[in-house]
Amino acid sequence: MTTNGAARRVRQFTLDNGLRLVTAPAATPQVAAVNLWYGVGSRHELPGRTGFAHLFEHLMFQGSGNVAKGEHFDAVERLGGDINASTSTDRTNYYETVPEHALDLVLWLEADRLATLREGMSQEVLDNQRDVVKNERRQRYDNQPYGTALERILRLGYPEGHPYHHSTIGSMADLDAADLDYVLSFHKRHYGPDNAVLTVVSNLDPQDVRDRVERYFGGIPARPSAAEAPDAALTGPVGGPVRDRVVEAVPAPGVFLGYRVAPYGDRDFDVLHLASAVLGQGQGSRLYRRLVLERGLAADDGGAAADLLPFRYTPSLMLVNMIAREGVSGDDLEAAMIEETEKLAEGITDEELERARAVLERDHLQTLSHPSGLADSISACTQLFGDPELAYTWPQRWAEVTTDDIVDQAKRVLVPENMLSVRFDPDDTEAGERPAA
Repeated sequence: MTTNGAARRVRQFTLDNGLRLVTAPAATPQVAAVNLWYGVGSRHELPGRTGFAHLFEHLMFQGSGNVAKGEHFDAVERLGGDINASTSTDRTNYYETVPEHALDLVLWLEADRLATLREGMSQEVLDNQRDVVKNERRQRYDNQPYGTALERILRLGYPEGHPYHHSTIGSMADLDAADLDYVLSFHKRHYGPDNAVLTVVSNLDPQDVRDRVERYFGGIPARPSAAEAPDAALTGPVGGPVRDRVVEAVPAPGVFLGYRVAPYGDRDFDVLHLASAVLGQGQGSRLYRRLVLERGLAADDGGAAADLLPFRYTPSLMLVNMIAREGVSGDDLEAAMIEETEKLAEGITDEELERARAVLERDHLQTLSHPSGLADSISACTQLFGDPELAYTWPQRWAEVTTDDIVDQAKRVLVPENMLSVRFDPDDTEAGERPAA
């Protein structure tokens, strides 16, 4: 993999208030990508208070001390820029890509909502955005076929009270219980410059960018004390097979398997990432060739049947999921998926490993090819690993993995004792015979 020396041109700065700034060169001229990673995600939430990290993703766009509701979006979109945010277990990030001349505006907007968001917060804003998030939950989870699969997998894979037991969306009951005082305290605990990584990808001089960031962010004080996440320590297999069967209005049986694997960043995670590509990424993968093309058991998903949920602070999950083809039972599909997954322990070929490396590296390079994707990758590597250059060099980790490594990991973790299964089967009660008139 070549980066044209870009990794060597990454610069890091730390402001007196703890804000970590990273600058990197953009391949696209006259464009600036700004990416803020805050070290707060759903793992920081307490039982009864789930969904708050994601709720804040919405609240951060609803006005501050100096910017009215909706004006942040409007200001960026009027420039033809892109703007959005996302929440995961380990972080919340906010990002914009704008013409280079608008960098000062974006930095001011981000600094303003970090410093003065609580001044613009009100019960009306909270009520409005709580309803927005509840509606999002209905659309993406509760009223979507197979929509609760991830929530169910997390419940099986992580015990009650564990910080990864629940999804980022949170529960309806917890969202209903959100009150303004707790929302304000959540922002005070987690949103400070000392808990953020700011990445700017542009062709501006790094010192120039640093001076601009100092101008806008330098006067924002660090948090009085750092918030701690609940203990996420977890060892051993899941004690499986652990199963959850759901009967509801789905078009066909769906099978979602999970295996607890190493935390994101460990070498064993890289090994299993390649194993997932061998198994279920791309149309050359085993699951696609065997279960879609040869045996006709699974619906054509284009080769997207396996991947890893990358959790940094607890064991991650390898996920394998497929939807049955018409006339195929969930039992038959699940048995075939388990069979193919466990066959990795019998060996893989050098050709399969090379294809898997190519699949992962292609996806990685596609992410880095755009200033926004590069900025996000750099923020991730800085926040999670303290090394922004990993964004460029990560494929070297895959290059060091051997076929024996994959077989060894498969023998250890892709086993029944470490397997969880969520099955969705259609509710056929309405399709049964109607009683005679």
